[in-house]
Amino acid sequence: MALSIRTCTIAFSLIAMTAIPTFLSAQDGGDKSNPQPRYRLIDLGTFGGPNSSIVNGPPLLKALNNSGTVVGTAETATSDPYQPDCISPGCAVTHTFRWQNDALTDLGALPGVNGSIPVWVNELGLIAGASENGSIDPLTGFPETDAVIWRNGTITNLGTFGGSSSLALSVNDWGQVVGGATNDIPDNNSSAQPFLFFPVATQYRAFLWQSGKMRDLGTLGGDDAVAALINDFGQIAGASYTNTTPNPTTGVPTLDPFLWQNGKMFDLGTLGGTSGYPNWLNIWGEVVGQSKLAGDKFVHPFLSRGGRPMTDLGTLGGNTGQAFWINDVGQVVGQADLPGSGTQLHHGFLWQQGRMKDLGTVDGDPCSRALSINLRGHVVGASTNCTEFLHAFLWESGVMYDLNALVPPGSGLTLTVGWDINDRGEITGDAFLANGDEHAFLAVPCEDDDPADCKNTPATVVTTPSNQGSLMRPATSVESGNQVRMRFGRQYNGARVLGAPTN
Repeated sequence: MALSIRTCTIAFSLIAMTAIPTFLSAQDGGDKSNPQPRYRLIDLGTFGGPNSSIVNGPPLLKALNNSGTVVGTAETATSDPYQPDCISPGCAVTHTFRWQNDALTDLGALPGVNGSIPVWVNELGLIAGASENGSIDPLTGFPETDAVIWRNGTITNLGTFGGSSSLALSVNDWGQVVGGATNDIPDNNSSAQPFLFFPVATQYRAFLWQSGKMRDLGTLGGDDAVAALINDFGQIAGASYTNTTPNPTTGVPTLDPFLWQNGKMFDLGTLGGTSGYPNWLNIWGEVVGQSKLAGDKFVHPFLSRGGRPMTDLGTLGGNTGQAFWINDVGQVVGQADLPGSGTQLHHGFLWQQGRMKDLGTVDGDPCSRALSINLRGHVVGASTNCTEFLHAFLWESGVMYDLNALVPPGSGLTLTVGWDINDRGEITGDAFLANGDEHAFLAVPCEDDDPADCKNTPATVVTTPSNQGSLMRPATSVESGNQVRMRFGRQYNGARVLGAPTN
């Protein structure tokens, strides 16, 4: 079975690679006559609290697989016992959810009144993330979290290296899990690592978990490292300190991205600055992310192929940029500044064959961010006011569509960000109701041969049905017309979230 998974992955990627030149030539021209795509829009609801979301952290996540399984977090009706140090913005106990086969399932957390978060779902439905474990770290005063996986609805604690916290960040289709875990050696620099949920006070080490055992992958010379991504060939991308001497510009040691393969950790370097980290890894070992330039004032998007030193992908004429995703045919998306260092204006970009294309924004918005791209070159993200996510978008064949055109009058939903798009064109993201509550959504393309779900309309909204005997409630529809109070600054600006990008 494992052999067939890997063989199919390679074959699929090779087919896509062969077909890509024709696709790219059609995409460059852009067909402005394309009609707005039609979708069935599903509000995924909550577990009794007001809010749910796809992500409480970075673009570094896989929340949607090609079978249509979605993972995210949803609030229960129980107050968070650890507040104000809460996983959710509403300080309610928040559980991981799985949306599969038109059903929302509460996957729970480790025993006790604890919250949990998912970060990754693989193609077989295995989910990686973290859960509070019921204890307070005596060294920091913050809740302890343990790396966990959910398999067929059952949670497994992956443990730590003897410290207080760990986090699982990625799982491949072989069931190999990577992330970061603390040991019991005191460390003043560990909390500056890019992928943490709460501060830690001991060394934070990159791990590979397989066959029930957690392996320390080592470092590039410093005391701390984290493994962020793993592909189906077992290649791992992450970030590691290269020494133990804090830099005057950052106050922490130099942090370099790495690619780990065949038991060795390869330093990908930086673009001249003292820090960088990866955001995505494809099947071919190509890594994208962001790195500071010399002087540590600005960051640029980078691409590294097969463990070789990184290439600067540049910007759209301004000072900064980040690369968030690379698909298996080498197309990269992210955001980059426009000309004018004082404006902070940035647009989502698509980089391919050595060129960076400005994807623009939804009409009237000054900024945008491209977050995910599938094998067909379809891009999703958010059109923004440069601080907050405002309008979820789909970019397809040279045209940017505001996904809010899918929302019928009276639904009360404003779709603010598309986090993930799979190869079937399904999109998942976050939205707001008119009363300010946040809900996760799923948009499913209408089939040409079976358009009943959205006949004669851009989309229909399907609310999650109530489930007698559970905490789940139906998503509430309220009248539209009220201005949505945007609360997405925490994810855009990155206060105490996983690996939030910085300019």
